[in-house]
Amino acid sequence: MWMYEKKLQYPVKVSKCDPTLAKYLIEQYGGSDGELAAALRYLNQRYTIPDKVIGLLTDIGTEEFAHLEMIATMVYKLTKDATPDQLKAAGLGEHYANHGMSLFYHNAAGNPFTITYIASKGDPIADLYEDIAAEEKARATYEHIIDLTDDVDIQDSLKFLREREVIHAIRFREAVEMLKEHQEEQKVF
Repeated sequence: MWMYEKKLQYPVKVSKCDPTLAKYLIEQYGGSDGELAAALRYLNQRYTIPDKVIGLLTDIGTEEFAHLEMIATMVYKLTKDATPDQLKAAGLGEHYANHGMSLFYHNAAGNPFTITYIASKGDPIADLYEDIAAEEKARATYEHIIDLTDDVDIQDSLKFLREREVIHAIRFREAVEMLKEHQEEQKVF
């Protein structure tokens, strides 16, 4: 069923060890507006949305998992040469104590991922507006993280992710309009 090619959606290059930036990036790994929350939200919403947009939710939901993999790769590369003292100085001491160098789904403040991040109302228009908001919040977070680093290599990858959030928001806006038109169509039974 699956054909696996060990290749990221977009290359991830990191110029230097930077555990502090890794801590910030963890927000997009396990935070409320991060890639895991988005993927789970969209793939869950598919079950109560009209057929016209199921494919869109499936496509974007699975792409979010590709983004999650990019974030994980960035965090790994930013921390792979870090000492425990560097991790501690970056605010990752608790993470290291609990998980070593392994990733764990939590936000930048260390709060664990919770399913309460997943919004689904069962109303297609309400859910799509939630999705638009999620994409815009993720875009803003990427912009903030880009501002927190001078590493042009990682900025490149982050700009790619930010632009994908913009495209996803546009696609969700298009889906809202499509569903509004569908609701206004005269139904003959």
